Amino acid sequence: MNIHKTQEFHSPQTEPTTPYDSSPIIHPLNIGSVSLSNNLIFAPMAGVSDPPVRLLCREQGAGLVCMEMVSAKAIYYNNKNTDSLMEIHPEEGAASLQLFGSDPVILSEMAKRIEDRAHVFLDINMGCPVPKVVNNGEGSALMKDPKLVEEILTALVKATRKPVTVKIRKGFDEAHVNAVEIAKIAESCGVAAVAVHGRTREQYYSGRADWDIIRQVKEAVSIPVLGNGDVESPEKAEQMLRETGCDGVMIGRAAQGNPWIFREVTEYLREGTIPAGPTNAEKKALILRHAALQLQYKGEYIGVREMRKHLSWYTFGLPGSAKFRQQINTMETMEQLVESVERIFA
Repeated sequence: MNIHKTQEFHSPQTEPTTPYDSSPIIHPLNIGSVSLSNNLIFAPMAGVSDPPVRLLCREQGAGLVCMEMVSAKAIYYNNKNTDSLMEIHPEEGAASLQLFGSDPVILSEMAKRIEDRAHVFLDINMGCPVPKVVNNGEGSALMKDPKLVEEILTALVKATRKPVTVKIRKGFDEAHVNAVEIAKIAESCGVAAVAVHGRTREQYYSGRADWDIIRQVKEAVSIPVLGNGDVESPEKAEQMLRETGCDGVMIGRAAQGNPWIFREVTEYLREGTIPAGPTNAEKKALILRHAALQLQYKGEYIGVREMRKHLSWYTFGLPGSAKFRQQINTMETMEQLVESVERIFA
């Protein structure tokens, strides 16, 4: 058994207080040896959950931020782009590093190789639905092979001193709904927590997430269970927590262009009120800070191009935003980007 000192991470804006109805719906969350200031988690999303976005979500109140998935094989072969995916901003606080792969030996050996990085959790992806991952037997394809799941999780728990977590789906398809089985295997292997997306791989991100499967998993295991899927507002966060009994809520797509959702959910769960949304001045300031962080981490060429999708999300619904989105793809320099942002918020 790995015994090590509990790490405590406190959100910069949210210290534990009594919720508005006196029930512990938002609270500090212990996962293995790590103590989080609250149970609101920014979900891992490929192409989105990079250091700038994670830092902004953290500052708005997320208790844990998750990195976009990293290929264990890419680490093994020293892929030049992989190292940057594992960078963590020093002010992120608690960050989870997510690996994907299907070979227990490679996964466990790469867990050892990256042991000294700043992540506090090592997460294994068993939920990614994209064909290029699934066709390699990785991501959500692992849910079709419970025996392999057990081998992978056993190897990872032995390989690292850090708490191991796993993110799964409801099942591969409606004919093979086995989230409860996989969660039980995870617990028996020593995994510290399991996150459950209430959709099958077959659904991708369409249709409604099945929150009842999250409740079933919560009732079946004693380790923390994190609910994921269709939490797009403070009210939905409360509804998931109450209906499923899950220990924490993962928010993903609803935070795209809207890191303020963590501030809103926190206040709603504690006070029963939703704070006023960000002013245009606040939006502009955060967008420009995001752009500066992109420049710092990725340079102008990549940083500007990656900001295009974020600008589209940030400015959706603003007067003139449709025309602005048409202009986004022509931006090539940070100077052009800043000038365009200044104009739309003028």
